[in-house]
Amino acid sequence: MSESDAASNREREDATTPETASEDVSAEDAAAARALRSRQRRVKSTLLLAAVLFNAVILASWTQTWLSISLVGVGPHSGALDVVGSVAAPALSALALAGLALVAALAIAGPVFRVILGSLEAVIGACVAYSAIAVLISPAAAGGAAVTEATGVAGSQSTIDLVQATSLTAWPIVTVILGVLLALAGIATVLTHRVWPGPSKKYQTVRFEQTDTAPTADPVGAWDDLSRGDDPTR
Repeated sequence: MSESDAASNREREDATTPETASEDVSAEDAAAARALRSRQRRVKSTLLLAAVLFNAVILASWTQTWLSISLVGVGPHSGALDVVGSVAAPALSALALAGLALVAALAIAGPVFRVILGSLEAVIGACVAYSAIAVLISPAAAGGAAVTEATGVAGSQSTIDLVQATSLTAWPIVTVILGVLLALAGIATVLTHRVWPGPSKKYQTVRFEQTDTAPTADPVGAWDDLSRGDDPTR
């Protein structure tokens, strides 16, 4: 083997030193850690954005027409009434606003509060679905307030007797689906809360440390030094 070949072999051996191997492992660990943090952020942001979207659409459905009621042709009570979600399911607005506030709290909550807030989110979704299901089961009873306002007749059974036919729109079914999805998002929050990244450490308490300063000179002693002809600034 020539001297040049031996030198090239020594250079290749030197290139694969333990230090170089440790650097490669450290780079791989750093890349894996970055990928893990990216997945954690995606899980958190996906669940939060989904909850915001579900609550926003629920709040929008509260203003839409849910059903149309045809009244019996008895004097001035004949005709059809359009019943909006605020009349058929009045609790939806409060539930949707509570859900939006809950999402804001989830964004900065720690692991323990994520479990509590995720459970509350699931309960809110279940309540939303129940409110819409009640309209689907008994649309005449859901429109009782609208019948009372139009006819002046009060009482649940009395208003139901005035209803000849009902026609539902798609909004009650859409709201049931949104409530189920919101409940599932809350359950997913509880199940994945450990992999969420922690809250930002940008705003932490600033600690001020006291530094020792040199004692000031005694002014009386300085005047005494001057009177003796000494320079007190030395």
